[in-house]
Parts: sequence; structure tokens; C-alpha cells
Amino acid sequence: MKIAVTGSIATDHLMTFKGRFADSLVVEQLDKLSLSFLADDLQIRRGGVAANICFGMANLGLHPVLVDAVGEDFADYRSWLERHGVDCESVYVSETKHTARFVCTTDDDMAQIATFYAGAMSEAREIELEPVAKRLGGLDMVMVGPSDPEGMRRHTVECRQRGIPFIADPSQQLAFADGPFIRDLISGADYLFTNEYEAHMTEQKTGWSADEILEQVGTRVITKGKDGAVILRRGEDPIEVPVAREVGRVDPTGVGDAFRAGFMAGLTWELDLRTCAEIGSMLATYVLETVGTQEYILRKQDFLTRLGQSYGEKTVATVEPLLNCPRG
Repeated sequence: MKIAVTGSIATDHLMTFKGRFADSLVVEQLDKLSLSFLADDLQIRRGGVAANICFGMANLGLHPVLVDAVGEDFADYRSWLERHGVDCESVYVSETKHTARFVCTTDDDMAQIATFYAGAMSEAREIELEPVAKRLGGLDMVMVGPSDPEGMRRHTVECRQRGIPFIADPSQQLAFADGPFIRDLISGADYLFTNEYEAHMTEQKTGWSADEILEQVGTRVITKGKDGAVILRRGEDPIEVPVAREVGRVDPTGVGDAFRAGFMAGLTWELDLRTCAEIGSMLATYVLETVGTQEYILRKQDFLTRLGQSYGEKTVATVEPLLNCPRG
């Protein structure tokens, strides 16, 4: 399958706070909120939803196509992604703005407070998917991830008009979007990805019930943190997938992106939905165990061993002939 992944491309500034944000919140004074936290560590890493997903897919042996807007400061980042197997030919380069920035602080509870600067991402609305499809000889699927809202709308409309199957993943943009915009983004999607909180927000803002959302999309995938993930299809029993076993918990930034990368790899390999989610959950643990969203090293035998420990040898037998980790 030829998959284009649209969405943010950013540099992450990741800090850790030794304490709990919750201990500093006074509920009765939230209208006068003024807080600062002393971070004891700073890591500057490559990130952005679409770039993270493409990196994960490439580490599984695929060649995803990255589509979004960046600044002229993207050169080193581009080289990194291309060395790891990501197609960056369709990345749009702004002449005036810097690549987006994500600044995030994580506390001891793995709670996070973050700020995102869009920068060049705001020019993603200038990108048309048709030239991407022509360059590749067609597109089998497009992920419409969180990016410039008008760019997301343009990609969604183009997919519907051209009959390209698409995955809706509005993610962080749900907090700022209104009901009509969200309904426009998800209607007709083959897959809708959200976490559990975003799932409730989607229902609340669109005014659609869970069943009504399933009438609009083919498959709904909801990640639930430590409780795993659930896959919903109209008229079928839910598929519950537990989280994969982890070695340790270091930083949750990018875990959801890795889940999506693994899930989409499974779709590319035409596997059943449960196995897709198992691959995604396993890949997500590698991100959880490192600081930074693209700092993990994936080796085939290690991945398969851990996959078997979490989900059994049947899953391993299915994935092994398809998996091709370029780094080992």
C-alpha cells in the first residue's frame, strides 16, 4: 500500500518536573491560574505527529510518504528521516516561517502540560494531494493528522472527492475545533483514531452518539492508556487489546503516534484489526521507554520476542515474514 501521512512536523523541547502538577492546582482559583514549575531536565528532540508516525512505519520496514509544511531549518531533520526510510519529497518548505515547535513538561504521574507553536505548519493548507498521488502512481490511503485546520479540511475534502480512503486523526486539534468542523473531518473516514478523552470530546462537540459516529466512519480505534485500546465497528463486537509489556516508563510523549504507526503497518500488510493493534501497542512501548519520540532502535528479533511475550506465538508467526527492521 502507498500511504501518505499528513500532520505536524515539529521539534520537541521535552522537560521533566519532579513532582505532581495536581499538587499545585487550586480548583477554586483556576480563573486566576499563574504557575511555574522548575524542570530538572531538558531534551531537544525531533517530533511532530506525522513525522513520528512515518519514523515508526519506516522502522518496521515500510516507506511512508510524509506530507506537511516545514521551515528552511528542516534540512537536518529531513536528512535524518530520509536515512531511516521516510519519503520526504512531498514536504512543503515555507520561505518565511520556522518549523513548528512543541514544548512539553512531564511530571512524576506522567501528566503533561504542553504548548505548541505552529510556525510553518500554518502553510499546510497550500498542499494539494493530487501531485503526491501522481508522483507515486496513486495513493491507497491518506492519514489526515493534526496540522493546520484548513489544511486538514482541504486534505479531507480532496480524499472524499477523489475517492481516496482516509484515516481521520484530529487529535490535538479537537480542543480548538467546533462541532461542524469535527463532523466535516470525520465524515466518510475509513478509520477514526482518538484517545479515550478525545473520543468523549468528539461525541460532545459533534452532538453525535457513539453509534452515530460509527454510522459516519468505517472503524473507530480508541486508545485508553494503560487499559490498552478498543476497536469498534458497526454491528460487531468490540475488539479489546491490552497494552504490551513494557521494560520501563520514561516519557509518554509520542506513544500514541507509535501506536498509529504500528497499526498502519498492519493495515499495509493486510492483517486483521486485532493484530494491527497488537503491533501498534508493542511499538508504543519502545517510545515509552525512551526520552524523545524517535530515539528508539528497533531490532527484529527483539521486537518479535517481546511481541510473543505480550500477545502469543500466533501473532509472532503472522508478523515475522512481513517485518523488516532496517536497523537490525
